[in-house]
Amino acid sequence: MQKKAGPLFYVFLAVFVFFVMFPFLWILLSSIKPLSELFGDKAFNWFTSHPTLKSYVSVFVNYPFLRYLWNSTVVATITTVYTVFVAAFAAYAIARLEFKGKAVILGIVLAVSMFPQIATISPIYMFVKKFGLTNSYLGLIIPYTTFALPLSIWLLVTFFRKIPFDLEEAAKMDGATPMQTYFKVILPLAVPGVFTTSILVFIAAWNEFLFSLTINTAEKYKTVPVGIAMFQGQYTIPWGEISAATVIVTIPLVIMVLLFQRRIVSGLTSGSVKE
Repeated sequence: MQKKAGPLFYVFLAVFVFFVMFPFLWILLSSIKPLSELFGDKAFNWFTSHPTLKSYVSVFVNYPFLRYLWNSTVVATITTVYTVFVAAFAAYAIARLEFKGKAVILGIVLAVSMFPQIATISPIYMFVKKFGLTNSYLGLIIPYTTFALPLSIWLLVTFFRKIPFDLEEAAKMDGATPMQTYFKVILPLAVPGVFTTSILVFIAAWNEFLFSLTINTAEKYKTVPVGIAMFQGQYTIPWGEISAATVIVTIPLVIMVLLFQRRIVSGLTSGSVKE
């Protein structure tokens, strides 16, 4: 019989949620404050008596923010689709096939993912510059592979290992080729894992800053994180516009996670428990 949570549990839960949500709530409230209340003593007030949406209007009127959103959407979407597609094949081979060097390959994948971006930005920039890919979508999609592909492989290997091997044996007995087995039997069962991996890769690509800042310097190809960072002028920092832009780019991710939270949770847990 399960025990009911006591009132102390809910108190701690409320405090925990408050501290987790505090930065976003503060940014949200700052985004609707007039400029005069963002500085001085009034900056520490939670609420304002004169809410305004001027900062949101300014983001789209005074800055090419729609362009930033489009750039981030294109780069993050393409990165997610192609890395998860490639990682699904690699993860299937590592998880289901017997060959020498599997542990070495997984170790290399892990090692690549452990490298800090600042340590790899110089050779990556030289490579992109050499092939004339700076200030382009492809110039970001290729470097994003360095963190998106290892993440995808590691997650998907776990999901593929969870699928019973008897299903593959049954498919072989029915005359299915390895590719037919993969697409018609294994991949449909790994959909929760693929879905979860896609969301995590998309969020990672959407929030990436250093590669975008270094490789795409033209205003036309800047992504959202870099665009927001460049809002500040020579003498002033438009905190109202920065707060509004932060809220705008965060809300879609929050909505996406809330809508698909069951799939995310089921995907993260389906590969973690062995029957």
